[in-house]
Amino acid sequence: MDLTQGTFQEKNDRAKKMMLWFGMISILMTFGGLTSAYVVSKSRPDWLQDFELPTAFFVSTAFILSSSVTFHLAKNKIQTGRRQVGSVLLLITLLLATLFVVSQFYGFSQVIEDGYYFTGAQSSVTTSFLYAITVAHMAHVIAGILVLLVVIYNHFKEKYYPGQTLGLEMAVTFWHFLDLLWVYLILFFYFFR
Repeated sequence: MDLTQGTFQEKNDRAKKMMLWFGMISILMTFGGLTSAYVVSKSRPDWLQDFELPTAFFVSTAFILSSSVTFHLAKNKIQTGRRQVGSVLLLITLLLATLFVVSQFYGFSQVIEDGYYFTGAQSSVTTSFLYAITVAHMAHVIAGILVLLVVIYNHFKEKYYPGQTLGLEMAVTFWHFLDLLWVYLILFFYFFR
């Protein structure tokens, strides 16, 4: 496929999609670096060997995976002209995203209750990595929620209709990416303790 061919709109759409992919790849590289540093740091003598992930982090995984499904279904419904069903699914996605964030904060409170802190005399390199990586992901999830809010706003302003859903498609792609990134991180923390 020749990327220089097509109408201005087709070229513009391809450029927007390419920029999204560049952004996601850079985020992936950031987390690759953070998790690599985590692996290298495991050889330190002060590394916590008995640290367990809070249950809330696993619950939050269910919320974010469910939100990915509802967002995808919303996109499909909107693309086929079923706006009302799409509206409900978008709002469910927002609820699930909010539950993800709440469960993350609950997970952090469990970590603190167990006596593990991000900084200070009671902190450790293990928990500092956990906080840093999880908070970095949370920042991207907040960005994803802002994107979701823009999608909901645009949907209710009837800016999406069959054949005109680029913004929605890109938002869903970014959301799926964030979900897969969290699954990678939770599995990483589970298996590389």
